Amino acid sequence: MSGANTCGMLIRQIHNALEKIVNNQLKAKDLTLSQMTALVEIQKAPAKKLTFKELEKRLSLAQSTTAGLIFRLEQKNLVSVSGDMDDKRIKYVEITPLGEKFCIEAKQEIDHTEKMLLENLSAAERESLLSLLEEIYRTVRKM
Repeated sequence: MSGANTCGMLIRQIHNALEKIVNNQLKAKDLTLSQMTALVEIQKAPAKKLTFKELEKRLSLAQSTTAGLIFRLEQKNLVSVSGDMDDKRIKYVEITPLGEKFCIEAKQEIDHTEKMLLENLSAAERESLLSLLEEIYRTVRKM
């Protein structure tokens, strides 16, 4: 491995390049990667609904940043916001049918991008790469 390219630097460069590609793809839908990530997290929830606090934790974002994301998604009719009947301090965010449609379309684009990204690797190389990345992720989470 050359001194100029450490694993961490390569992972960062790959992340930045992929983020740019995805943001360019989402630009046509007037969305950002952060907004799409929030939508996907809400969609994955059992009732397709989360409290603001749950979403904040899942995204590892500050309360103000999460509130801003939700506000922009609500403006685009991709989520709806409601309060808890028993505890007025609790707010829920729920994905709308339009938000679900955006998630399905985005998933198709992400799958296509990943296919193109990995097309020059054999099946064994793809499997090995995924396994190594998962191991690195597990290690980083323990740090």
